[in-house]
Order: sequence, then structure tokens, then C-alpha cells
Amino acid sequence: MQRIYEPENLMEAQMLIGMLASEGIDVFLAGRDLVGATGEVPIHGLLGLAVADEQAGYARQLIDAYNAAQPMPGDEPDSYPGTLIC
Repeated sequence: MQRIYEPENLMEAQMLIGMLASEGIDVFLAGRDLVGATGEVPIHGLLGLAVADEQAGYARQLIDAYNAAQPMPGDEPDSYPGTLIC
């Protein structure tokens, strides 16, 4: 297994797990059980997504595309330009 990404929070981790799973990639989330200790343990690098070695390249491509995504014109609220509506 390779650790391929460190999500900012548990919500981003779960969303990425769902996206990768929809592409047939099995994902392990390291640090999920430590989130409750935030404040007691350092949080940088606490969460990590790991996938099988043979799926790591494709998973990284999908995450790169996720990180590069831009809102489509008209899909963002007027009060928050550049923000996607989910």
C-alpha cells in the first residue's frame, strides 16, 4: 500500500474515499480513529489515504483532477464567488 494523499479533514477524506471507490479503487483511511484526539495530538498528517501499489498512479490522477476542479460559471453563489455549491 502507498499513502497517496493527506486530506484536510474527515469530511474531505470521506468524499475522496467515495470518489475513488466509485472508480473501483479500494482505499484505507489511516488516522480515522485519532480524529477525536485533536488538540491532544498534532493534526498535521494525521489523516492519510492509502491504496494498493498498482492503483496508486490512477488514484493520484483522480485526486489531482479533484484538486484542480474549478466551479462552472453560474454554479457559485453571488456572495461567495469561486465557491462550488454542493
